[in-house]
Amino acid sequence: MARDHYSGLLAFVAVVREGNFTRAAARLGVSQSALSHSIRTLETNLGIRLLTRTTRNVSPTEAGERLYLNISPQLAEIDTQVQALSDFRDKPSGTIRITATDYAIRSILWPKIGKFLLQYPDIKIELVSDYAMSDIAADRYDAGVRFGESLAQDMIAVRIGPDMRFALVATKGYFHKKPAPSTPHDLVQHQCVNLRLPTHGGLYAWEFKNPEGREFSVRVDGQLIVSSIYEAVEGALAGFGLAYVPEPMVESYLAKGRLVRILEDWCPLWSGYHLYYPSRRQPSQAMKLLIDELRYQP
Repeated sequence: MARDHYSGLLAFVAVVREGNFTRAAARLGVSQSALSHSIRTLETNLGIRLLTRTTRNVSPTEAGERLYLNISPQLAEIDTQVQALSDFRDKPSGTIRITATDYAIRSILWPKIGKFLLQYPDIKIELVSDYAMSDIAADRYDAGVRFGESLAQDMIAVRIGPDMRFALVATKGYFHKKPAPSTPHDLVQHQCVNLRLPTHGGLYAWEFKNPEGREFSVRVDGQLIVSSIYEAVEGALAGFGLAYVPEPMVESYLAKGRLVRILEDWCPLWSGYHLYYPSRRQPSQAMKLLIDELRYQP
């Protein structure tokens, strides 16, 4: 592969992933003009237009979409193999990119990563707060964090947190206006704080389990829609209705009486957070050390 081709492919993948020349240039650490030149050179050499540019966004052509889907995983694998060469250095080094929700970052990752970075000064960790359930291979992440039930079959998963239950909460004042629901199906008659999921552009359907053990979901409605579970808690505290959030987030508010909990018997216990990465990918020395640091010890 010609050197111009390789740099052009890297630039092309970054632009498609970011949907924007400015963000793509920032990710690659180059100027926008250099990025544009690389892609123009690639298109000229291939004789095919790969991107459609408008004043507001950039999107791949049909040929560009096909190229992106084929080469993105391969470039990610090349990047992984280059990172793995750090194993031959005296000190562990390299960059580890992890995608996780903001709650997983704050409650599970950060308490251990802070100490880890002090112990290994040549290792860098990039934490990306994301509710999108990203494809970690295509988006060039080294690992992601999800609940155990959400993991794909081709992933290696390492438990990094305990089992966890969600809590359905609101203020006492909210229930002065409306009686508490007796089952999750009654939630459709209540004001609820919805969480927007960016992957599908839809709202998170609240998941429950009936006394017989059957799992089901309820789509709720309300005046407030948020993009972070922390904002959902704030919405409940402000009296905008019910929020469905991880139990540890609201324990102190429940103890102080600022929030009350309902339908506890309907909230299932979920298999806790797991760090996951593709089974076909050999983890670097830095990644192995991080896995050992994060591994959950009951």
